Formats: sequence, structure tokens, C-alpha cells
Amino acid sequence: MLSRLNPYNVASPVAKTLLRQSLQSRLCCPHPSLTTRSMSKDAPLPTAPERVKIALCQLLTTADKEKNIQTAREAIKTAASNGAKLVVLPEMFNCPYANESFPVYAEDIDGGNCPSVDALAQAAQQSSVTLVGGSLPERSQGKLYNTCCVFDTKGKMLARHRKTHLFDIDIPGKITFKESTNLSPGDSLTVVDTEAGRLGIGICYDLRFPEFSMVYAQQGCQLLLFPAAFNMTTGPVHWELLAKARAIDNQIFVALCSPARNPPGAGYQAWGHSTAVGPFAEVLATCDEQPTIVYADLDFTQMGERRRNMPIRAQKRFDLYSQVEALGR
Repeated sequence: MLSRLNPYNVASPVAKTLLRQSLQSRLCCPHPSLTTRSMSKDAPLPTAPERVKIALCQLLTTADKEKNIQTAREAIKTAASNGAKLVVLPEMFNCPYANESFPVYAEDIDGGNCPSVDALAQAAQQSSVTLVGGSLPERSQGKLYNTCCVFDTKGKMLARHRKTHLFDIDIPGKITFKESTNLSPGDSLTVVDTEAGRLGIGICYDLRFPEFSMVYAQQGCQLLLFPAAFNMTTGPVHWELLAKARAIDNQIFVALCSPARNPPGAGYQAWGHSTAVGPFAEVLATCDEQPTIVYADLDFTQMGERRRNMPIRAQKRFDLYSQVEALGR
């Protein structure tokens, strides 16, 4: 609900309290060791470098889970050796993107049966990088989730984001896919402070919802990260467009990390084209569909400059937007 999620348009102390409680219930890091930060009009930016080098690892996934994990480990090591401080993996990096694969490759993170997560923690520690571990199928209390784990430079899990908007689409003659056949949606947003900055985490279809990214921006995120596997129907027309839209909507950095495209006839065909976009909607770095690592240098001071030059955050008219939820239902 836009009017309730708005920290700019709150008149009374009671309303401010209700707003803060509402956001706290929606915006959290599900990992049990974390606490939800207090909400404010413009949350202060964390102590972090003004600049950070990011690596988007566009990996080719196969049916061989151990091979996929090893490919990820090697990519993380390579990215770190090339100076990256923040490394990102693609959606479902450890398995084929298919409904029949999710139950087979799922790992119980809370139960400790999680070779993929263990490998990512070790890789982050060994390479001393902040790692956004793409996503993997997670099994928890009888449900499956599309889950992204974030690790610090010591290999500690900082946060866990479960995809909140499931990819259920039907474009006749093009593509039909229903993640909800096997997966359940997450019920919270994930802001995490790291040595590489304050990050807002989403997964693929989460990118399509502007309200999702708007909340992250209002909570002081400097970079929105989306491990994502767009397809060959929507990818060519929507991939870069949506990255630019979320960036310019919020005057923020956005990065999308895709799997590499499989050979024709070999399962799900990802669009690829992992991309980093700046707060003025400028493409900082991108690639084609082949396995590669995309590097970009992010200068977070640009956010302040862009917001001073065009203060749209202060110009928003939330007093007029309260109808959005009612019209959308």
C-alpha cells in the first residue's frame, strides 16, 4: 500500500509510529541473527567505500550440481583476483531453471544440509569478498523457496532473501511458466549492510514491481541487486528497460545477474546480458549471452549529485497516490 509505505507523507506522531511498524513487518532480513533496522524518512547510508567494484558472474548451469558449485567457486576466485569487492551469482546457480529441478536440488539451510551454501561461505571467506550468492532452491518446513544468501568477507551469512513475487506467466505461443507449482513466495524484503554498501536484494520477477524497489531506496540502499533469469521472450524487450526504470525511478544503482544461455534445446533459455546501471539510467557494463564475468566500478557519490540535481524524492505526491492499492485489487 503506497500511502502506508511512504515515509514522506506522515503528519502525526501516531501515523509515523504506525508507518514504522508497518514497514518493519514487511522489511527484514529473514536470517535469525539479524534485526530489523529502524525506519526513517531517509535512512542514513552505511559506512562504506564511496566506490566499489562489482562482478556479475554469468554462469552456465548444468544438471551436474557439483560442477555448478565448482564453476561458481572458480568465478568468485577469478572476480576477486581482478579486484572485485562485491561478487554476484545468477538465479538458480546450482541447478537447471525448471520446476522439476527445484525439489531435487533443494537444500535445507536451517537444517544444515546445504553443500551449495557451505561452498559459497567458504569462497567468500577465501577470496575476502562480499558475496550475493545468486539463488538456489531452499527447502524449509515442508515448503520450497527461491532463495538468495548474502555473505560477508569472513564467510558469515548476513541475510537470506526469499523471492517475493513468483514467476507465473502465460504468453500464448511463447512461454508458459508457473513457479508457484512448486515454490512458495517469501514474505519480507531484505536490506543488508555490507562492506560494499547497503544492498537491497530481489530475485528476477521482483524487478517488475516498482513499489518493491521504492521501499529499498527509501531505506537508504545504494545498490539494488537482482539475480535473474529472464527468458527469450521478455528478455530482449524488458531486461535493460526494467533495470533502467528502477534505477531512474529511485536514482540508485541497479545490477542484474543472469545465467548464461544454454545451447538450443538444452532446457530453459535465459536471456543473459548481465548488466549494471547507474542512477541516471546509464548502462555501466553489460555483455552478451555467453558465460563471462561483467565488471563495473560504482561511484556511490553520484547518487547524491543526481538527487540534488533532480529532487524527485522530495517532489513525490503521496497524497495523490493512495488510490493505487484500491485500483490494483
